Amino acid sequence: MRFKARLLAIVVAILWAVPAPAQQAVRVKIDTPGYEFDLPAQLYLPAKTPAPAVAIFHGCGGVGANNTRMAELLKGWGYVALLVDSFTSRGLKDVCGRNWPSQADAEKRAIDIDATGAWLDAQPYVDPHLRTAFMGYSYGGGVGLLRALSARTDIRVPSGWRAAILVYPDCGLGETLGAELRPRLPTMFAMGELDDWTPAAACQKMMARRSREGAPLRLVIYPGAYHAFNAVTLRNRPMTYMGHHLEYKEAADRAAWAEMVVALRRAFGG
Repeated sequence: MRFKARLLAIVVAILWAVPAPAQQAVRVKIDTPGYEFDLPAQLYLPAKTPAPAVAIFHGCGGVGANNTRMAELLKGWGYVALLVDSFTSRGLKDVCGRNWPSQADAEKRAIDIDATGAWLDAQPYVDPHLRTAFMGYSYGGGVGLLRALSARTDIRVPSGWRAAILVYPDCGLGETLGAELRPRLPTMFAMGELDDWTPAAACQKMMARRSREGAPLRLVIYPGAYHAFNAVTLRNRPMTYMGHHLEYKEAADRAAWAEMVVALRRAFGG
């Protein structure tokens, strides 16, 4: 009996010593009145936790290889990464064409950012002192700026958010933010000079409305870069999609990585 008990104790110790899987499927609950459902998400855990976390919000085509690649990079840099799927629970797959989201659709999706921030704040593997940042791609970046740049007080922005990184965002969505911008969060914009889908000029125009108050904004425009300049699936094979030119540009991709690392270190005090 003593041998069995000792053996059981050893087995239990070994099981508890097994680390959690590096990638997990999770659900982020949205419980806003009249707007209640769960968002599927993929959680990427670094080798050491607790750690600061970065949530990723995809573009109009849904979660893609570009987003999963970013999550893996963030994990490798030592961050918890959460890749949120905003479409599946809404019955959507691709809204890049005739179903391009309206301003009202974008406002609804911005609730995903609120819910994700609250969810991350409650997780034991997220450092409660370093907190969280979020990243949005294209349409997801446009949704992100509704939270990062809005000075409105009638929406909940979780206290944990420290910064936003918006990758070729749809800055046209910022028209509703008012004549004067007072950003809530330090925000970096990564734009392609030749982007004909979400042009950098729209972001420059929007940022010209920035007041002297609020968090800092940084707009980085990569020379010779088009929309999806960091999509390695387009390496050596640029394409036209929905009438817009998409092309990978390694120089812009790597420069954006460096800018993101700096932005996150500043946000988390590293």
